[in-house]
Amino acid sequence: MSTDPLTFDPPASGRTARSLPPREPLGDALRALDTILLGKAHALRLCMACLIARGHLLIEDVPGVGKTTLAHALARVLGLSWQRVQFTSDLLPADIIGVSVFDRTTQRFEFRKGPVFTQLLLADEVNRASPRTQSALLEAMGERQVSVDGLTHKLPEPFFVVATQNPQEQLGTFALPESQLDRFLMRIELGYPDPRFERMLLAEPDRREKLDAMPASMTPAQLLQAQHAAQTVHAAPALLDYVQALVAASRVRRDVALGLSPRAAQGLLRAARAWALIDGRRSVIPDDVQAVWAAIAGHRLQWRDAARSGASLGARPNITRELLESVRVPA
Repeated sequence: MSTDPLTFDPPASGRTARSLPPREPLGDALRALDTILLGKAHALRLCMACLIARGHLLIEDVPGVGKTTLAHALARVLGLSWQRVQFTSDLLPADIIGVSVFDRTTQRFEFRKGPVFTQLLLADEVNRASPRTQSALLEAMGERQVSVDGLTHKLPEPFFVVATQNPQEQLGTFALPESQLDRFLMRIELGYPDPRFERMLLAEPDRREKLDAMPASMTPAQLLQAQHAAQTVHAAPALLDYVQALVAASRVRRDVALGLSPRAAQGLLRAARAWALIDGRRSVIPDDVQAVWAAIAGHRLQWRDAARSGASLGARPNITRELLESVRVPA
């Protein structure tokens, strides 16, 4: 195994080099992202693991900390085509998916694709749209397709939704329902920058100008290759027991009204495999599960006292840590 955590092992016996991702693109992508979002190395690595695990990403934080810039940076460094939709209270599902228009020349309806037909869809301030419009993304996120007038239209590969949202207590927001939250593999927060990095932001040119000139560090084909490689990362039976125990613990706590779903358990394992792949390892260890646990569990858990209001456990981040501490780590 390579000693460089940003490279990959040589092909295993019986496998061709074509099945493995190139040696450096993930490392190059992470380093490029680090020049745009200063001092956020852990959050950036979570984002990369999320996309390698074929998951959708929710970025929740106060305005002005770089949520939209991060989504733009991900599309840029990964070489993905992308579209941005500004979610507002008057946005309609057809504004996202597309609409059938009658063509007088052909005397038939033709489907005009909406912005969802891209490799990375930035759903900016997703919780400012009505629940009806939010639900327009459910099929796209879950099945990577949309259905219009009885016809199914496949979305590009790879396909990701990177959504930003403001805290629910802010005015003009609609809480995302549980079914929508469960389709986001991870939710992350950026927070305010460290004073040292904030000083760099003040002293240097606008990061968005630097981003516009930044070349891609990967291609969509390389990202697909990394996704396939992550699926082959080995998870021992004891590791599967650990994942299952964590999920089970979330379902039996008395202060938790809604525990983790089987979809969340599958996502936790996929993300742990992606985390291990970034480290250049061929097998998952408990540290990988613990590294991605909070980003996967925090927005799905719902504590009993707030069940009626739909508040998530994001206001009680210690719950995810307590769940980790309550489950024995396999040797």
